[in-house]
Amino acid sequence: MTMHAYRSHTCAGLNTANVGEVVRLSGWVHRVRDHGGVLFIDLRDHYGITQVLADSDSPAFAAMEKVRAEYVVRIDGRVKARDASLVNPKIPTGEIEVYVTGLEVLGPAEELPLPVFGETEYPEETRLTYRFLDLRRETMHRNMMLRSNVVRWLRNKMWDQDFTEFQTPIITASSPEGARDFLVPSRLHPGKFYALPQAPQQFKQLIQVAGFDRYFQIAPCFRDEDPRADRSPTDFYQLDLEMSFVTQDDVFAAVQPVIQGLFEEFGNGRKVDAEWPRIAYRDALKWYGSDKPDLRNPIRMADVSEHFRGSGFAIFANLLENEGTEVRAIPAPTGGSRKFADRMNAFAQKEGLPGMGYIFWRKAGDGSTEAAGPIAKAIGPERTEAIRLELGLNEGDAVFFLGGKPEVFEPVAGRARNEIGRELGLTETDSFRFAWIVDFPMYEKTDDGKIDFSHNPFSMPQGGMEALAGDPLQVLGWQYDLACNGYELISGAIRNHKPEIMYKAFELAGYPASEVDSRFGGMVKAFRYGAPPHGGCAAGIDRLVMLLADTTNIREVIMFPMNQRAEDLLMNAPSEPSNEQLRELRLRVIPKES
Repeated sequence: MTMHAYRSHTCAGLNTANVGEVVRLSGWVHRVRDHGGVLFIDLRDHYGITQVLADSDSPAFAAMEKVRAEYVVRIDGRVKARDASLVNPKIPTGEIEVYVTGLEVLGPAEELPLPVFGETEYPEETRLTYRFLDLRRETMHRNMMLRSNVVRWLRNKMWDQDFTEFQTPIITASSPEGARDFLVPSRLHPGKFYALPQAPQQFKQLIQVAGFDRYFQIAPCFRDEDPRADRSPTDFYQLDLEMSFVTQDDVFAAVQPVIQGLFEEFGNGRKVDAEWPRIAYRDALKWYGSDKPDLRNPIRMADVSEHFRGSGFAIFANLLENEGTEVRAIPAPTGGSRKFADRMNAFAQKEGLPGMGYIFWRKAGDGSTEAAGPIAKAIGPERTEAIRLELGLNEGDAVFFLGGKPEVFEPVAGRARNEIGRELGLTETDSFRFAWIVDFPMYEKTDDGKIDFSHNPFSMPQGGMEALAGDPLQVLGWQYDLACNGYELISGAIRNHKPEIMYKAFELAGYPASEVDSRFGGMVKAFRYGAPPHGGCAAGIDRLVMLLADTTNIREVIMFPMNQRAEDLLMNAPSEPSNEQLRELRLRVIPKES
């Protein structure tokens, strides 16, 4: 029988059943080892690694001496069983090796700018410039396969739940989703621009109006954003879904089996919580200092202002005279030592605060429990004891305090809570804990005192038209996020499908009806021709995979990501257009002012 031009098996395909067979393998030289006259090569392909070897009796020995790491080679040889002492149980081919009789170099490799074998830490700029090499590394290869399998699993699960997949346009009109659009100049309509969609938001709502009941898509979204470790600065993918004739509860019921099932399937045995509490946005900020709380950490903060009002601790007592201020307590079970209090004070100073007040409880000389720290002395034993009882703390525990306007100190309080949970070993490590954050405010006050949307402008206000008649800052939307381990995984809402409520909602945020018509004309028009109540959400694929892959850097799970400055170092983007391209589009580039 004639042998295939490149391979009879993959580099993961041989085992003891093949001993004695003549085989052909092709792959990359993962590493070369010289054991005194015997040359070993770990030959790697997409599927795995096979050890191949030659001694000086082999006709391939001379050729084998010349190959280096990452050469692509084809070898012919015979399968042998390894000595029992040399078996490698970690790989599927660990019981055999191939004695090489012939070797051909299919693609030589120059000196490597970064090694593939050994997974050494390397500067990210180098890794992204030579991404094709970086992707050959075992961890990166595994991450990309995880991503691919996650997408396939999600797609199958959505079909199983009677969702139908549709594609929406990539070249469309500009739409305010909260970030900047990427604009695309039109050649046929000089001076006019398309936009890349920040999300399929309007289209998926139109799909509902068109009568397709349960839509989903693995959709690319394009946002011109400033980069962060857990966010891609140009494009990202989301599992986008929308459903008709649903309430918030129906959306939650459709989403939970998908996300929970995904984490059970790909979470590597980590515990996946099946209890998904619903936490109001205001409570999430109060208890956790974040609208995406990490519930692996059991610490819950509390408002303890009443214990400090008119107390002997002047800093807090005076602070509380001002409108809109409060004192927040962060309990620290088991943190009751001066040493730990000092460590947290250092943390607060690193965050730009003068420090954090604290009380801790220890055993006194007479065997009773005593409260220590300057605050305990200042406010006296009764108030101190009331705080201890309210927070359920005991001997060996501590509590830290932050005061001021919540919107100012909350982010720091949230970080302090995380730090305390981690430092004291209270935060679980091998688990995923989820929570629906609900009852988001529809509006917020901007820095210049105006009212604007705080989140998605297309959400239905709770209470409909009547709710919009009162104070806009009190209006809650049917809006929700899914938080997991300190990350926002999903954002969604029940949509506003009534034109008159939509006009009113936008009017409160300072947008006249004419602007709504010009920016969302298509959608408003559609709502006049029989729109069903509908709602949905979107889950960030990159972020889901990031959590499953146990990394905090989103670029580790994107095949060809941009760097932190939104540059593609491999393809050299963004790049300058030619004069001809600019002329065709009737564009002129204004030089940067030096």
